[in-house]
Amino acid sequence: MDLQFLMKKISLFLIAFVVLFLGGGVAFLAIWQIPAPKTPVHEVLADERFPR
Repeated sequence: MDLQFLMKKISLFLIAFVVLFLGGGVAFLAIWQIPAPKTPVHEVLADERFPR
């Protein structure tokens, strides 16, 4: 086999794999129903953190 032909096939395979992997990740995050926190969060913020 020609080395250039082999490198082209490997490059195309890797690019296709990365595109499919990223597309799957985006689809997973788009349809994932993230559960809301079960316990309430109570945190007191100091007035000094908010300038007037």
